[in-house]
Amino acid sequence: MAAEDDTALGDTVERFSQARSAQSQALLEDYTEMIDDLLREVGEARITDIARHMGVTHPTATKAVSRLKREGLAQSRPYRGVFLTEAGLAMAERVRARHRVVVDLLVAVGVPAEAAELDAEGIEHYVSDTTLAAFEAFLAARR
Repeated sequence: MAAEDDTALGDTVERFSQARSAQSQALLEDYTEMIDDLLREVGEARITDIARHMGVTHPTATKAVSRLKREGLAQSRPYRGVFLTEAGLAMAERVRARHRVVVDLLVAVGVPAEAAELDAEGIEHYVSDTTLAAFEAFLAARR
């Protein structure tokens, strides 16, 4: 009985550990995607604009960008804003593609487009590669 309890506890610990890791990764992904969007739309990504678009305070955005820089995903230049490294750009593109697949799946199963866009914003970060591949296969079979 104790061994079964230890196994169940280990499974629970692992599940919650994975969820915390995914949340931490989701933050990086959201910021890289927002920075890329700003660069595409207005040609620059200033901390002030990042904070406003993310709905956070300036210090919160500064802290997140500092983390992106530590992770090798972004760099900043004095008086020039924030830019993505190749790794940061790849992350933004990957998240954008995942988002599109999740939205397409949700719409395919009857979710209204506006709700699908909102829901995908969270799901895109947590869906596994295996599940995403199943989504893509389902969508391909419907075409």
